[in-house]
Amino acid sequence: MSTLWRINVYVTLFFAAVISVCLVVLLRQAEADVQRELGAAQVLVDYLAEAAPNDPERFVRLEGYLRHVRLELLAEGESSRLSAAAQNHDRLTRWLYPQPAPLHRIELDDGRALLLAIDPEDEVEEAQDSIVQLLGVFALALIMTLLTIRWAVRRGLLVLDDVLLALQQVGEGQLAVRLQTYPLLEAEQLAEQFNKMAAALQSTQAENVQLTRALLNLQDTERSRLGQTLHDDLGQYVAGMRAQIKLLQVVHEQPQTVLSVAHVLEEHGRQLQTGFRCLVRDLYPAMLDHLSVVEMLDNLQEHWQQSHAGQCRLHILGAIPRLAVAQKNQLYRFLQEALTNVSRHAQATEVQLWLQYKDHALRILLRDNGSGSALPQQGLGLRSMAERARTLGAQLQIQARSSRGWSIYLYLPLTGDNNENTIG
Repeated sequence: MSTLWRINVYVTLFFAAVISVCLVVLLRQAEADVQRELGAAQVLVDYLAEAAPNDPERFVRLEGYLRHVRLELLAEGESSRLSAAAQNHDRLTRWLYPQPAPLHRIELDDGRALLLAIDPEDEVEEAQDSIVQLLGVFALALIMTLLTIRWAVRRGLLVLDDVLLALQQVGEGQLAVRLQTYPLLEAEQLAEQFNKMAAALQSTQAENVQLTRALLNLQDTERSRLGQTLHDDLGQYVAGMRAQIKLLQVVHEQPQTVLSVAHVLEEHGRQLQTGFRCLVRDLYPAMLDHLSVVEMLDNLQEHWQQSHAGQCRLHILGAIPRLAVAQKNQLYRFLQEALTNVSRHAQATEVQLWLQYKDHALRILLRDNGSGSALPQQGLGLRSMAERARTLGAQLQIQARSSRGWSIYLYLPLTGDNNENTIG
């Protein structure tokens, strides 16, 4: 059953309930009115029954002028119409006036008979007319109400049809769809919110495309850098070591030369090991699996200070709980990207990093002493930080402080499911 039909059924049932209540009240009132009017008519019938034998013809002429009273003058042997009428009352009359109307029969001296009886038909007809009028008014009101509801609901359903079609188009990837402006205030607000949602989805899709393109470019750049590093740096050490080994084969009978070549091989091996460690650390910091959060930050601080011309001061406020490995990796990459952005864009010489665990949440604040004139363009770095914050379920705020550098604040709620209770 459609929404419109369901509303029509509910409204009809409501009107039926109201009509039933009104009918009951009306019938109760009609019953009281009939009893009161016919009680007064009974007094009149009793009076006529006492006065009629003196001049019956005169009272017969009153028929048609008396309300709720009927008179009939019967010849000798003639049957009475009043008796038959009293027995043929309809259901409404019997319900409003259940007691049988007493029939007064007055025998006259000339053999005729005068019949007097209460007639409830007029009062019952008034009650019946009131019921018919009530039903007519309610029927007209019901029809007008249903037509009005249909007119109003159809307008709303047309809006819903447009929204449903637009949602289907959005589900198929057509994010450029927009809803028109509607005269109804609620429909206009719905269309406005839908258009904002579609615009946000379209913008997010465009950003995802740009981010994917940037990630692919970054992947190619990293591969190129890795290949260049292996070829230019590590490859040179390997080539030098091979040359030194060839030299050892030639001068193996010269102890001093062998010792000198061995020292050179040792130095090349050390440089090769250091290069591999830096390369592996850049690709994946395996030590994070075993380090606490504080030790991880110490390592990050030391590595950043070695790689960049600046000071990084670390402030640990209170005890810090241990995080899961996945959380530590994301947090490490987040701070690594933040420090990289500082070194590239902030022109800062000092970085302050605060870490505090309070109220089941980890709070991290990073500030630098750079120019802070404006935030960099929304490039891969900031997008990567925002994505890692979203992955951690954290809230990220980045502000540019005029002449005081940038301020990066990360609020990371922690629960018993995603961290241990031990302190690191």
